[in-house]
Amino acid sequence: MKTVLLVEDDFLNRRLSKKILSAHGYQVLEAKNAGETFEILQKEQLDLVVLDINLGEKEINGISIGQEIQNKYALPFLYLTAYDTPEMLKSALHTQPAAYLTKPFKDIDLLASVEVALRQASPPQSPKEPAFILVKDEDYSLKLPIENIDYIESEGNYLSFYVGKKIYKSRGTIKQILQELPEK
Repeated sequence: MKTVLLVEDDFLNRRLSKKILSAHGYQVLEAKNAGETFEILQKEQLDLVVLDINLGEKEINGISIGQEIQNKYALPFLYLTAYDTPEMLKSALHTQPAAYLTKPFKDIDLLASVEVALRQASPPQSPKEPAFILVKDEDYSLKLPIENIDYIESEGNYLSFYVGKKIYKSRGTIKQILQELPEK
């Protein structure tokens, strides 16, 4: 199950988007402002972030959050916003989102944008490219090649990946990681 962080200040819009995504098998976490967003980014293992651009007066906007995600996390994101001006689009595209969807939207448009973003973020791996697991290295996400892992240890809802003398952390369980690892 893919985990999506939905960042939307409007309760009704957040509830509608969550309902659509949840009904199609996504686990949806919610944030209504930048503070909640960054707290979740630090604690949770996410597959995608859906960002509203306007998060209210005196709040950091979604474009600034998108820029931070691009700079600090190995995580795709898309914008879901009521803003459709050329200036706003240009500013948003500068952060390299996976998609830009305007409100009001059709359910299928949201689902298609989310699925395309997820597929672009994890293309099929060629035999030359080693498989990897996303782990935390202090404040950053890192693609850890599976072949480099010496062993994995479970600590409740967290996993420790031992690579030489270095230890990386990831939120998850042994059962979840076994589904991601190749059989051999």
